[in-house]
Amino acid sequence: MDLKAFIRRLPKAELHLHIEGALEPEMMFDLARRNGVVLSYPSVEATRAAYAFRDLQSFLDIYYAGAAVLLHERDFYDLAMAYFHRARADGVVHAELFFDPQTHTARGVAFETVLAGLERAAQDAEALLGISSRLILCFLRHLSEAEAFATLELARPHHHRIHGVGLDSSEQGHPPAKFERVFACCHDLGLRLVAHAGEEGPPAYVWEALDRLRIERIDHGVRAAEDPALVARLVRERIPLTVCPLSNVRLRVFPDLARHNLKQLLDRGLCVTLNSDDPAYFGGYIGQNFLEAAEALGLSRSDLVTLARNSLQASFVTDAERAPWLAQLETVAGES
Repeated sequence: MDLKAFIRRLPKAELHLHIEGALEPEMMFDLARRNGVVLSYPSVEATRAAYAFRDLQSFLDIYYAGAAVLLHERDFYDLAMAYFHRARADGVVHAELFFDPQTHTARGVAFETVLAGLERAAQDAEALLGISSRLILCFLRHLSEAEAFATLELARPHHHRIHGVGLDSSEQGHPPAKFERVFACCHDLGLRLVAHAGEEGPPAYVWEALDRLRIERIDHGVRAAEDPALVARLVRERIPLTVCPLSNVRLRVFPDLARHNLKQLLDRGLCVTLNSDDPAYFGGYIGQNFLEAAEALGLSRSDLVTLARNSLQASFVTDAERAPWLAQLETVAGES
């Protein structure tokens, strides 16, 4: 079995996927025409050519502009279903989708419109494609605590339809502790807690996310490797890291994939998972991340099985849901 086929056959969970970041330029232009939105770029080709990012902020500027085409429930449904079809082709059996309601409510799109479109797609994906999923609401960290609380109030009547909350957007200058009270309220509502930390921000942000926000998974977390005490804690407490290698290279966290620290983190015993982040912008969905990381870093098939197993074990599903996927994974591993 060739490497690409082996990766595709591995049952895996995607735990770090911004659904707005799965908006391919072709769909962006289709939705712009459907909704009468004027885009900044004249063509699909010109849009893709603009994806030469200097850093996280230069990406976010384009990301937020592209999201302007998402206006109606149908738009969010179409976006999510397109992702689910791609994920299924890559062997994803479970996906936990981040969504950014503040990106949309600031443009006058109702919170319920966003949630209804994504929820309907999640239901259809399970029925038609066999992919289970969870929805994780993310607060934009470059905005204020008060704005996060306002979004939480919009979400409160729907909290039973949302599985967790996260923290994303510009990391530098916006430490996790800024949202400590917001996350405390989310914890009291019974929501699962995750946060971006240690991508561009320092290891101290990872400590804060753990201690001040009480999060269960670190999104990115690659800079944790700079702090041996932090690494020891992550290993001891089995805190998962949702690492996104192609994203890290595109955003200049690492100069190239061969110098990414994914293999080092794995070898040090951390619960590393592999994900695509914003695949329409960063050059590949989860299968491409597995393939390019394996080739650039010399990952063995055993390493790839470990990454897939970690993703299933780190997902927010029940043991009963997880068990058949783990059994399937061991079958594939035995065939390699």
